Amino acid sequence: MNIKDNVNYVKNELTADEKVLESAFKLENIYRKYKILIWGVVGILVIGGGSSVALDIINQSKLDNANQALITLQTEPNNAKAKEILKINNPSLFDLYNFKLAIESQDIKALDVLSKNKNNIIADISSYHSRALSNKNGESIYYKNLSLVTSAYNNIEKNKIKDAKLKLEMIDNRSSLASMSTLLTHYTIKGE
Repeated sequence: MNIKDNVNYVKNELTADEKVLESAFKLENIYRKYKILIWGVVGILVIGGGSSVALDIINQSKLDNANQALITLQTEPNNAKAKEILKINNPSLFDLYNFKLAIESQDIKALDVLSKNKNNIIADISSYHSRALSNKNGESIYYKNLSLVTSAYNNIEKNKIKDAKLKLEMIDNRSSLASMSTLLTHYTIKGE
């Protein structure tokens, strides 16, 4: 039985080796058939990964340059080179910086220019502040409750009490201006 067991063992080993060899031949045939496609996919993955890393490095460099320019502008507001670097590397931050300067100097013309900005937030708040500095009612998506309080106050001054009350009722109770709205409603608008 010992020889029979050995023969069966050798036979099983040869069968397993044949299967491994057969699989290797199949893989080799698949590789030969799709070699160009396989290397193309590998190449695309390598190029894509490299491009992604390169873009991340470029974007980080732009952000670092913009941040450095902003820091410089905070200490040297008239530094033309820093303004240009900020404008090139981060146009949105440049617009926000100009908005800050316009608000600090109450420059209505600069705010009017910014109110035409492609950034909707800067355009909206610039328009609102420009109108507020010109003593006009301003509508704003981002300063909605503040514009309602301002409009209500202007209506109170014009003795349009019902209009003022309607504006004040539109202010959300969770707003930071809710207490001002309540004060205007209770103490300024008497019984209307």
